[in-house]
This record gives sequence, C-alpha cells and structure tokens, in this order.
Amino acid sequence: MFTELMIVGGIFWSLTYVLIIRKGFADRTYGMPFVALSANISWEAIFSFVHPHRPPQLYIDYAWFLLDLVIVFQCLRYCGPEFPKFSHTKIRLLFLLSAAASSVSIYLSCYWFEDWQGAYAAFGQNLLMSILFIFMLRQRNGLRGQSFPIGLFKMLGTAISSASFYAH
Repeated sequence: MFTELMIVGGIFWSLTYVLIIRKGFADRTYGMPFVALSANISWEAIFSFVHPHRPPQLYIDYAWFLLDLVIVFQCLRYCGPEFPKFSHTKIRLLFLLSAAASSVSIYLSCYWFEDWQGAYAAFGQNLLMSILFIFMLRQRNGLRGQSFPIGLFKMLGTAISSASFYAH
C-alpha cells in the first residue's frame, strides 16, 4: 500500500509541477518561490543521482527533476521584475548559492536523522514551500504564476504522501 500511495502522491505532485510550468509560461513568470525551488531541485538531484531511490520512486524523482529544470529556466528567465535591484548575473549566482546551501542542508539532515529516503527533508521543505507560496501570493498581490488547481494538487500530493508515511 505504501508504494501505491507514493505513486499516487507523486502523480499529484507531477501535475502540480506541470500546472506551475503552464501558468508560468502563460503569465511570463515563475510559479515556485525562489528559495523553495532551489531546495526542490537540490532534493531531486540528491535522490536521483547521489543517493538514488529505488524504483518506482526513482522514476518519479527523474520526472520531478526534469520538470523542475523547466521551472528553474522560467525563474532565471522571468525573475528580473521580481528582483529589480539585482542583475541577471547576480540572480543566477544567488540561485546557485541557494541551491548549494540547500543541497548541503538536505544532505546533512539526511545524515543527521539517518534518513536516506529524504522524508524529513522533503516534509520540511514542503512546509517551507507552502509558507513561501503564501508570501509569493501576497507579494505579487494576485495569482500571477499561481492558481487554485496548483494549490489543490500540491495539497493532495502532500496529503497522500503523508498518509502513506503514516501508514508505513
């Protein structure tokens, strides 16, 4: 039952990413908060390539990593108006530094908690992402880059994944 629930949760999260990408291109912006995105791509890189999960989760991780690469592209392409005091070069450097710091934090948390499945890191950064989505909504003063279905699928993916870990 654990694997089946994780697959269903993974599908909802994948739909979340697809909708973020679609909305990002439609609104010519990025739809995942900057810091959350750097943590997200770091988690997916670690569990796709450094400490890969076993299939089928590994295939989900690959899909998420590829989808996040598109969101990173959107972020680096469209984030200028969000950070008017920074040049594109500085924004790219900040993203790389943020991703490096996220990678180290995730790796160390996995080491500290002896959790090489990344569950603690994933749930922690999911909480961070949820908070940052609200801040992004308030900062933008509207739904640019976001939508109700994005929030709904994120919530369902998280709820199902949480239920699978609880049951496990």
